[in-house]
Amino acid sequence: MFIDEIHRFNKLQQDALLPSVENGTVILIGATTENPYFEVNKALISRSMVCRLEPLDVEDIYKVLKNSLEKEDGLKSFNVKIEDSTLRKIAETANGDVRNALNGLEVAVLTTKMDSNGVINITDEIAKDCVAQRKVIFDKNGDSHYDNISAFIKSMRGSDPDAAVFYLARALAGGEDPMFLARRIVILAAEDVGLANPNALVVANSAMQAIHMIGMPEARIILSEAAIYVAKSKKSNSAYLAIDKALEDVKTKETGEIPMHIRNAPAEGMHEFGYGNGYKYPHDYPGHIVEQQYLPDEMLGTKYYVKDDTEEN
Repeated sequence: MFIDEIHRFNKLQQDALLPSVENGTVILIGATTENPYFEVNKALISRSMVCRLEPLDVEDIYKVLKNSLEKEDGLKSFNVKIEDSTLRKIAETANGDVRNALNGLEVAVLTTKMDSNGVINITDEIAKDCVAQRKVIFDKNGDSHYDNISAFIKSMRGSDPDAAVFYLARALAGGEDPMFLARRIVILAAEDVGLANPNALVVANSAMQAIHMIGMPEARIILSEAAIYVAKSKKSNSAYLAIDKALEDVKTKETGEIPMHIRNAPAEGMHEFGYGNGYKYPHDYPGHIVEQQYLPDEMLGTKYYVKDDTEEN
């Protein structure tokens, strides 16, 4: 039994297939354009062999287009004349999708008038108009969404502004929400640029606010500026590592009590119990710094923030 787009079956429908698969009543073959590990029940996946199909390359698509022009049940009867270089350009534009390439060629043939000799001449210009634009392999709700946003983030983190803008363009061309992309840039500005260039967070946040007010298509320029700025910035993840380590300690360790001298004492009588007693106000001391205990006794000596060599201060 072959089921196309098996990810469209809901959980109960997929579960209904299990008994027949397990007892051998059916040999199930499912096809999906989504990541099966996300969209197909784990029980079905565990009883299956997953085969990944790669996109066709340009040479494969070129051969299909060539065959369509030479077969009687294809486009041979239309008496089409097209250079191999033009056919290859259609194949390249398809981005691995042979259906898109065939549709483009068919539109070119059907919308082009014959010359006086009864020949349909398909030029580069005609092919370009009919194919319209290179197909973007991007589904904002599918697996490619996560792959593309991962590549976008990792390109900025890796200080490659060209790659960052490329994946940003793919996302925008595929219909991604500009605010989603702006939020990713804000997060990366804090997580990966951090204290190496604190202004990156200011730029990213300002960009997000501007995008919210302006929207597309102008938002693309703001996103590009923010992505390039963040990609070019020096990187430090010291703030990210510090808070995660502190959170882990708070969740898993006996961290003790807050020292009495730095506790809040809003009412005068609380001083009798030691609240706020002995606190040293840093601004009363040279350089506005004074040595005193801030961490609980149990946490003394613990280091969370470790300065990165990319940080200026």
